[in-house]
Amino acid sequence: MYPINPSDMIDFYKKASLLIYLLSLIFCNFSLAQGIRGKVTDDSGEPLGYASIFIRNLGDGIPTNQQGEFEYKLRPGFYDVVVQYMGYTSKVQTIEVKEEWVKLDFILEQQTYALQEVTINSKAEDPALTIMRKAISKAKFHRLQVDEYTMTVYLKGTGQLTNAPFFMKKELEKEGLKLNEAYTTESVSEITFRQPNTVEEKVISIRTNGDNNQTSPAPYIVTSFYQEKINEAISPLAPSAFAYYKFRFEGSFIENGYTINKIRVTPRSRGERVFEGHIFIIEDHWAIHSLDLKTSLLGFDIGVRQLYSEVATHVWMPTTHTYTFGGKFFGFAGEYKYLASARDHKVIINQDLIVDTKILDEKVQEIPKSIRSLDKNVSALEQMAQNDQLSRKDFRKLINEYEKEALKEREDVAVISNRSYKIDSLAKKRDLSYWDSIRPLKLTEAEIKGYQRDDSLAVVEAAKVSENDSLAKKSMRKFNPLDILTGGGYNFGKGRSAGFKSNPSSISFNTVEGYRAVLSGYYKVQKSEKMADSVTNHTRSWSIEPELRYGFSSKQFYSMIDIKRSVNKGRPGHTLGLKGGSYIFQYNADNPINELVNSLYSFFLRQNYMKLFEQDFATLYFAHRISDAFTYRSSITYADRRSLSNNTDFSLYNRDSRNYTDNIPENIETMPDNFENNKSLIWKSSISWRPGVKYQIRNGRKIPLLDSAPLVNFSYTKGIKHQRSIDHADFDLLEGGIEHFFNFGVSGKLDFNLKAGTFINNNKVYFQDFVHFGGNRTIFANMGVASNYRFLDYYQYSTSSEYVSGIVHYQFRKFLLTQLPMLRFTGLRENLFFNYLKTANSPHYWEVGYSLDNLFRVFRIEMGAGFENNNFNRGGVRLGIASFITIN
Repeated sequence: MYPINPSDMIDFYKKASLLIYLLSLIFCNFSLAQGIRGKVTDDSGEPLGYASIFIRNLGDGIPTNQQGEFEYKLRPGFYDVVVQYMGYTSKVQTIEVKEEWVKLDFILEQQTYALQEVTINSKAEDPALTIMRKAISKAKFHRLQVDEYTMTVYLKGTGQLTNAPFFMKKELEKEGLKLNEAYTTESVSEITFRQPNTVEEKVISIRTNGDNNQTSPAPYIVTSFYQEKINEAISPLAPSAFAYYKFRFEGSFIENGYTINKIRVTPRSRGERVFEGHIFIIEDHWAIHSLDLKTSLLGFDIGVRQLYSEVATHVWMPTTHTYTFGGKFFGFAGEYKYLASARDHKVIINQDLIVDTKILDEKVQEIPKSIRSLDKNVSALEQMAQNDQLSRKDFRKLINEYEKEALKEREDVAVISNRSYKIDSLAKKRDLSYWDSIRPLKLTEAEIKGYQRDDSLAVVEAAKVSENDSLAKKSMRKFNPLDILTGGGYNFGKGRSAGFKSNPSSISFNTVEGYRAVLSGYYKVQKSEKMADSVTNHTRSWSIEPELRYGFSSKQFYSMIDIKRSVNKGRPGHTLGLKGGSYIFQYNADNPINELVNSLYSFFLRQNYMKLFEQDFATLYFAHRISDAFTYRSSITYADRRSLSNNTDFSLYNRDSRNYTDNIPENIETMPDNFENNKSLIWKSSISWRPGVKYQIRNGRKIPLLDSAPLVNFSYTKGIKHQRSIDHADFDLLEGGIEHFFNFGVSGKLDFNLKAGTFINNNKVYFQDFVHFGGNRTIFANMGVASNYRFLDYYQYSTSSEYVSGIVHYQFRKFLLTQLPMLRFTGLRENLFFNYLKTANSPHYWEVGYSLDNLFRVFRIEMGAGFENNNFNRGGVRLGIASFITIN
């Protein structure tokens, strides 16, 4: 997102350029030992933090700091200094800079707004409505009118932890984090933007103390309020803005010959992802002059202030950004403030959009008959050149058509974002004199103390790191017995590694094995090389993954091994593997119940939902990702499968009213022969397709946005009959499904998962080959909101016939409890779900329920019931993780 220097510079030129640059800094420090410095306050003496100090002669400026102080180095000469602050009357003062600093203090008076001569009553329309209609119709024009721009951005973030749980305060101090002390990050970057979506960023310098945090304002800085959304919040200039906001005219004022309208923005329904505050619109041009808005996300308050400057004729861009973040989370409270100052704008105008069309609002005035209506047979570009006046609706349609025509000429239509990020080799090595020369605003006393504190701590930390690095070089990582449970890897160099896999349920309990232990590991060899484009990796690897398992009650030892070879050329790739051994599995290969959860229910409630069988098997499998939109998988398995019985009756729950169930699942279709031991040959092939998948590019690497397209699955499974054997599976199964979601702005989100399938031949189907459905009989909800049923028995409706399955989940922004703004602002969401299942032999099974999501920003609680036809089957409560949290 920033311009990058040519990479083919010869070494001599690099050194010479660096020398010239350093000398220029030295001479600049001597020659620019003068300028203007002072303070900006209001008429009561209160400092105006982040006011704009703009030098009209240079077309450049800086902001004040939090205390309203500024310091701007200038060469000797005459300058027009313009001081602006939102809500206050701007001031212009001409000054002469000689050989010393010029003391320049400004006192700004609150802006006086003139009301239009319109009586706002039940019959007359508020002027804000036509102003915003015109501004909305022209939003895309302003977004497209600049083909390319380059600017230098100074970014400073200062934050502090204001509160913490009492039992954590001492621990935080040990880590060097104190309450109510400033932690600051500064950076200077060059940013280049090119239509339609290319952003290049080169970090020239960076200085930081404290740890990095997750409150970066980057989603705001690199986007525009002319877009429909800003970090998922609806912009007041979005085409659908009137559905989310009410607008009120609060007056206007004259600045630099332009009339500026002040518009109050009020959400129709306060809460997350909508803005509230003020936006200032320039009359006739319908561009943003400035804005002061706030919103919230997951219960955290976010404030956005932007001041725009005319960087080219009738082209306004934000030059000062201020962002604030604050909130509380489990006893922690903090606040963070970012300031971004943009300067040195170099703008290339889109020559197609230099005609400044006059916008007429057909709701408040008649459109002259002389104005042509849109002609679909004429290009949008030609019509824009021919019409100097258009109704707002026709103008918006024309701009939309222009964008579509431009889109057709693009080769990379599927790429919606192309960003590159580069850090200069000297970025972290700049000294204090450099920062003092380039920093556009003075540090506050708290920020200076924070730097002094952390600079001294950095010396100690550097010594520790150096010592640790030297120790690490002397010896390789030693074996830790806990690695067997928690997982841990060991690198041997040249792409070779080995280790233990992480397995939280490595020790658990079930009624078939009793206490059981699992040990799994891996050995991997990987080689990677850059392809011709210097971005894509060509990776070849092979691995061996053994797994051992022992049941202490069954006194049975199991083992299996997985050997695979993978080749990836960037995103496309294929894997060929062989897996086999003697092992124990759940009847549903998707493992619907977690082993630890099953252990808890067995220990404390004497309920054994997990049903197991064992098999000696060998599987040859192949997977080919042709592209991110298309993946093919195939496997063939030969297995000797055997039913198992319970081997223990242990439980802490000892009431006679409840006994463990048999290890053979209950099912409405099965006969005894479905559970007989068998030797079967199973072939399965599947296709996964994501039609219309979109991409983003980061540093040249193409990354698919999998959520941008539905996932369509087709599969065919065949039990291959052996002519001389009666215990071989003999069936043909076809299945298909689609998973996706629809976002309805901030109003809600619909997730759905639809499947259907049929056995076109079911001559011999063993229970392992039935179609099983994701049930749940525990209090713990599954991770995905549209992945499993809530109250369905694990195996009751498993089928060897045709079936239809549907899981639908809708998340409301405002429903029942969230009618209260105080609850919406906490991030709370309300959901409804409806699930349906029908097989050839089952009743109509359906579930309906309600849930509260994002409780304390982490949890989800679901309540509902399941029905067979119209008869209640079972219901209850389910506890889970908030739906916005993705856990693989």
